Amino acid sequence: MEENTNMTENTIAQELANDMPPELKVAGNQRRDSEARWYVLHTFNGYEAVAEDNLKKVIEKYHLEDRVLEIFIPTEDIMTEKKDGTKMIKSQHSMPTYIFVKMIYGDDIWHTITRTRGITGFVGPKGRPLPLSNADVMKMRLERKINAKVAFEVDDVVTIIDGPLMGQTAKITNVDAANHKITVMVNMFGRSNKVELHTSQIKALEQ
Repeated sequence: MEENTNMTENTIAQELANDMPPELKVAGNQRRDSEARWYVLHTFNGYEAVAEDNLKKVIEKYHLEDRVLEIFIPTEDIMTEKKDGTKMIKSQHSMPTYIFVKMIYGDDIWHTITRTRGITGFVGPKGRPLPLSNADVMKMRLERKINAKVAFEVDDVVTIIDGPLMGQTAKITNVDAANHKITVMVNMFGRSNKVELHTSQIKALEQ
């Protein structure tokens, strides 16, 4: 009987949330985002991607989507050369053994996060979470500004404004709007290569 009551309460709560006016939903999201801070998690060497994947599963399992908002693994693009002399862009971890998480922290979820497979703990005094300062967040570009004025589309020609290909023009072949990522074709050393970029790394080609 108690279980049925809980189910009914959850159903009513969900219906109320669905009926909530859009402007109230937006206000709630903005308030939630303003309360969140960036924290650093330490992982086993080479387990950054595994830890990220496991953390996403834990977030879904325990319904922490409103507490853990973003997960970010720092990477950098470097120019590499194959044995046959072919040049290519390769992405590698710029800060091995660390992943960054934007979350609304509380002691109630400390064990849940730190017991996630691949994660050894929070970075901070005695393993207790220490949020990054605003200066560090800006320095590490964790809060990327999304260009909302430009709707990038396939076949658009853009200018790359960040990374090893800065200054080059490229043609968009795919747009991942949900993750703010785009794939472009860019000429390197006489060959066309596919490169994935963040939308903050490009701008519309000036006519």
